Amino acid sequence: MGANSLADFLSLYWFLPDTFRSFDWENLWALHLLWIVPLLLTLRKFIKFLKNPVLELSLPGSVAKSNPWTYLRLIPGIFFMLSLLLMVIALARPQRTNERVEQFTEGIDIMLVMDISESMDLQDFKPNRLEAAKETAIDFINGRFGDRIGMVIFSGEAYSLAPLTTDYVLLTDLVKEISFNMMDAKGTAIGSALAAGSNRMKESDSNSKVMILLSDGENNAGNIDPIYAAQLAAALDIKIYTIAVGKDGPVPYGTDFFGRPQMIESYLDETTLREIAEIGGGRFFRASDGNALEQIFDQIDEMEKAEILENRYKETVDYYRAYMFWGMVFFFFWLGLKSTFLNNFLID
Repeated sequence: MGANSLADFLSLYWFLPDTFRSFDWENLWALHLLWIVPLLLTLRKFIKFLKNPVLELSLPGSVAKSNPWTYLRLIPGIFFMLSLLLMVIALARPQRTNERVEQFTEGIDIMLVMDISESMDLQDFKPNRLEAAKETAIDFINGRFGDRIGMVIFSGEAYSLAPLTTDYVLLTDLVKEISFNMMDAKGTAIGSALAAGSNRMKESDSNSKVMILLSDGENNAGNIDPIYAAQLAAALDIKIYTIAVGKDGPVPYGTDFFGRPQMIESYLDETTLREIAEIGGGRFFRASDGNALEQIFDQIDEMEKAEILENRYKETVDYYRAYMFWGMVFFFFWLGLKSTFLNNFLID
């Protein structure tokens, strides 16, 4: 509620407990006067009582008997006390502050390059390598703010699934729909995937460009050498992180006739992935299970933070005028009553 009109000033809203609890106080120290002022007035009254001479009179019983009307003499003093207390509240400057925060960032450009070859169906991750990678990628996407993120998928060839975008909802939906049957070509074309990602980012004018390559195999398809593709990306100032997904050696894949897990031999070409990361100025990671993959994306998320700038606006509204108004009202009531009959009843 504002104090913009006479009707606002006259409202009893200003004296509700919830109203006082909702205030911030600019001069909090002044609230100590709420108990000091009554104490001083009481002390003044006591000293005045001690100094005034007492004249003993003999009065009729009907007069000497206690008369409740004599308490009317206290009314002017009550108005004076209320006036001082309200002035103290006004001095404490009750106010409310609304803070508005504006955030903006010069986001970075990130291209996720994901292997969807048949070997990503191996089950050393639950339920398989591809599904674990998709889930972790979605968490990574939704954890970013203000960055443009794109997606390239590849097996025997590369396909640009999504250009750089800040529409994380659309991007998340596209990642969820990734499946093995999206491409007919077999194999693992890492070089072609890096080239497709670089092509998507070459027009970017972002201060920071990052490519995250996630694969579980060696380059055995496509017509572009992975090392050459990494050099091309580095020439475009694209930093490359590489993640080797899976374990070397026998890994589970499906079950046999009796329901027992079948084992299949898995091989990772760490050497090429390490060299790609070194050329791209990034880092190589090895993910042997779902938890490790999640931690790797968390590390990359921390290393590639965009600077977020904040503007904070505070709008402060003072409400001391309402209490100053009531304090003046009670003060003028006191002035009007102090010289009337109410202040002159005999003290019994």
